Amino acid sequence: MSDNETTVGELKAVVNRFIDEREWWQYHTAKDFHGYLDRGCRGKEHFIYKSQEEADELFSGTKRVEIEDEVADVLWATLALASKHGIALSSALNENLAKTAKRYPIGARGSNKKYTEL
Repeated sequence: MSDNETTVGELKAVVNRFIDEREWWQYHTAKDFHGYLDRGCRGKEHFIYKSQEEADELFSGTKRVEIEDEVADVLWATLALASKHGIALSSALNENLAKTAKRYPIGARGSNKKYTEL
């Protein structure tokens, strides 16, 4: 599957089929998904106390596979949660970006200040 050729709906279907085949929906509550997302973000430990250069090197080193697995875990949980609870990810993303654009207008370009400081 290529990112340029695969839709969000297709990804949801892959995750749904995987869960259906194992009869796991009963074990995947909103609370559980929150835990999966939190654990999936464990990849942050690869980056703590690293310079930007060291962090960038992780993607060309042996840790890349671990980081890819963690990113896939977060995507898997996100797709399953959205599917189970009827969240249209494309719409949710666009709405979120619209809200964020109000807090961080184009005029904030190049700034790392929080929106309350702009």
